[in-house]
Amino acid sequence: MTYQEIINKIKPELDKSMAFFTEELMKIRTSRATPALVEDIVVECFGQKFPLKQLAAISVPEPRQIVIQPWDKSYVEGIVAGLSKTGIGASPIVEKELIRITLPSLTEDYKKAFLVTLSKKAEETRITMRRWRDRAWEEIQAEFKNGKIREDDKFRGKDELQKVIDDYSKRIDDSEEKKRVELMS
Repeated sequence: MTYQEIINKIKPELDKSMAFFTEELMKIRTSRATPALVEDIVVECFGQKFPLKQLAAISVPEPRQIVIQPWDKSYVEGIVAGLSKTGIGASPIVEKELIRITLPSLTEDYKKAFLVTLSKKAEETRITMRRWRDRAWEEIQAEFKNGKIREDDKFRGKDELQKVIDDYSKRIDDSEEKKRVELMS
């Protein structure tokens, strides 16, 4: 196996890590409401657990408001209970068959807490990517020891592997900075 094949083998895993990080960023509340804040909240209905997005339509009619319209009236109680257990900082209000959440302005303490969470999630993603880099490097070294990769290619592989990781790190940094700006605005 060539070093390029080894690097290409880990790219899907790096893409998954990046996609997971992006999804996690969407769940961090900024001054604007987004369906991602609530869509994956687990709701118990009829003795089973479902993500909210499977039980209701979620919309954002105003910048700080989320409207949840359950597909069946019987889901309302379970949805309200599920929403109450989350830390989004707002209480759900039931209006007939709609559930409305109005997000309060973020306090400085909330912003600081969210910035800490943001930094943690970014670092966790970087750590995951470094693990994949280390695995690929170990595999390249093993192929070299087995005589399947030349020494020049081993070091080219190391350099190319680092370039790939640097590219993903830049994407993480850019996403983190964008979210930081959203939080502080």
